[in-house]
Amino acid sequence: MDAYPIITDQDVVKQEPEVLVSPSNPTPHETIFLSNIDQAVAFPVETLFFFDVSLTKYTSSTMDIHERVKRAVEMLLVPYYFMAGRLNFNKETRRLDLLCNNAGVLFVTANSRLVLKDLGNLSLPNSTFHHFIQRPGLYKSLADKALFTIQVTRFSCGSFSIGFVTNHCMLDGTSAGDMFESLASICRGEGLKANVVYNDRTFLKARNPPIVKYPHREYVKIREISSLASLFTAAGQLSPSPLVFSNKFNCIQKVFSFSPEMINTLKGKAESSCTSFEAIVAHVWRARSKAVFDNLEEFSTVLFAVDIRSIISPNLPDGFAGNAVITAFATEKVGDLVKKPLSFGVRKMKEGRERVTDDYIRSVIDWLEVHRGIPATQNGNFYVSAWWKLPFNELDVGFGKAIHGGPVLSANDEFVLLLSDGKSLENGGGGINVWMGLEEEKMKKFMVHILEI
Repeated sequence: MDAYPIITDQDVVKQEPEVLVSPSNPTPHETIFLSNIDQAVAFPVETLFFFDVSLTKYTSSTMDIHERVKRAVEMLLVPYYFMAGRLNFNKETRRLDLLCNNAGVLFVTANSRLVLKDLGNLSLPNSTFHHFIQRPGLYKSLADKALFTIQVTRFSCGSFSIGFVTNHCMLDGTSAGDMFESLASICRGEGLKANVVYNDRTFLKARNPPIVKYPHREYVKIREISSLASLFTAAGQLSPSPLVFSNKFNCIQKVFSFSPEMINTLKGKAESSCTSFEAIVAHVWRARSKAVFDNLEEFSTVLFAVDIRSIISPNLPDGFAGNAVITAFATEKVGDLVKKPLSFGVRKMKEGRERVTDDYIRSVIDWLEVHRGIPATQNGNFYVSAWWKLPFNELDVGFGKAIHGGPVLSANDEFVLLLSDGKSLENGGGGINVWMGLEEEKMKKFMVHILEI
């Protein structure tokens, strides 16, 4: 595992969480429909931003940064009132609903004895950065579990971090980015952004009766992992998602850096026009298949998200707050994938993306209505998420842009994250860091194959 500074309980002192409520929550309580796409991703997402005041032109003190962000959250909860709600498992429909009951979000004030430089290279994933976020409580009942938490940690040098935990069923990456930018706009004294928050998800309802036209190998039925009922206990608890919280402690985590030159080399081998995402993922897919599979007759599958906002008909409205991504996939026999050139994998990636049409999206929604399910990340398959495409390094709460914004990570061999290299284009940046975990022996093999560019 790449070495990184270990943050301890002694390094960060947290005050008791405050409950912040929306001044505009509907009365009586409103229940919001969550789509089948929302239902498939009901797990927490942890995002952390660091702000270095020594790099900015701002001379004002950050002593009041906790209060500034807290006041901004309270204003944010006017249009985002539903973030102060709670999930509810409807036993009749056997679905999650969003209950807008104004139970509140959690806000935590924290101070650290460390200076920002003590944290090392912020672009390298560090699992001990969880000290800079407030987790809502893994095994609390749904009624007690906040869907949005905010922690502001001020370092002894005056720099600070803001850590968010949101539930993925509420927001996808794009809509979370919009919400964070609205919060930042308030912090800068510019007020709420003018865009409307559109939270009606009913036009992503399944058809009646459902019409499933495709096999949808990209999803796996929940009952193939565990029964749906076991995800919800009698106390109304939502168990950790098998997607995110597998926490395989025998995993070795590594970050592999791809410079712009390396990316261009891979794109040159694609033999046709392709994106950086397609070139890198095809390369990682091939190298990982060599490391993970012994049987060349098995099939290797890579899963990845496709934004459907402009694909589905009619297009989703601007400011749509729900999940507007579905899982696309590319699958191929291991023998063909590893023996054929990179262009073969790139072509399969393109086919996977092109498969996602309006007709296909509707079939996905209907399949999830019939079977329930989550993305099929088992048996050597894996999911790639392009975090570097999200505008998280653009966040500015009044002290200049964040020097880093990204996820808080734990050991997992089912997800590969593509992250920014943390450098500006002016400073030789523009590269992509590939973060992944694998069992030790498989990682040793992967480290050989990933260099075969």
